[in-house]
Amino acid sequence: MLLIQCPCCGVEAEETEFAPGGEAHITRPGPDCSDTDWATYLFERKNPRAVHYERWRHAFGCGKWFHMARHTHTLEIFGVYAADDLSPPQAILDYIAERTAP
Repeated sequence: MLLIQCPCCGVEAEETEFAPGGEAHITRPGPDCSDTDWATYLFERKNPRAVHYERWRHAFGCGKWFHMARHTHTLEIFGVYAADDLSPPQAILDYIAERTAP
């Protein structure tokens, strides 16, 4: 079981208190996009066996959305950060590089 710390309210709880929301940092296409672009946005997601950036919601807590950097194979959580960040903070990227270096 994962222990997740919500960056919004600071509560650390089991993953059952949170709800996953899929891949983070996906840009929604505009209203004039093609059907192919719209289908790609709706249905195609990365599913790496590596570090993955995900959206999570503190469903049974503050109810706010946030992002998490997590390794999908080892389940290690590298960090959590605000949902309005357009990319992971440099501190999290540095930590990932340190932990996943060969």
